[in-house]
Amino acid sequence: MTKYMLIMRADERGVAAYGEMDFTEVIAAMGRYNESMMKAGVLLAGEGLSDASEGFVVDFSGETPLVTDGPYGEIKELFNGFWIIEVGSKAEAAEWASRAPLGPGAFLEVRRVTDASDFPADNEWVQKEEGWREEQAQRAAQA
Repeated sequence: MTKYMLIMRADERGVAAYGEMDFTEVIAAMGRYNESMMKAGVLLAGEGLSDASEGFVVDFSGETPLVTDGPYGEIKELFNGFWIIEVGSKAEAAEWASRAPLGPGAFLEVRRVTDASDFPADNEWVQKEEGWREEQAQRAAQA
């Protein structure tokens, strides 16, 4: 099984259309979509994000990091939410992404989430992270 992140984006047309939608129906459509992924056992996580004006960027271009309040970037560069799914293939990830209740001007960028197998197994930090993940899973199981 492979994890994929579905990154929700929109252009100006999508943002305008969203502003005209009935928010109750938007929530209901997203709820039905999330429920279908949960019932299929593929949804690992998913969250919406606040408006970019509430965010900030940390720029590492200079000698010291520079924090700049949002909004930042062009609308098409921002993302509005995400899902992380675990499926058997890239094609299955594309199938789930295609079912998202999004309209014209909206799109999903789908990216594979890396795992330990993408990095050298003998690397000290890769080994430590694997241990941290195991510890976290044990704590979660005990809670």
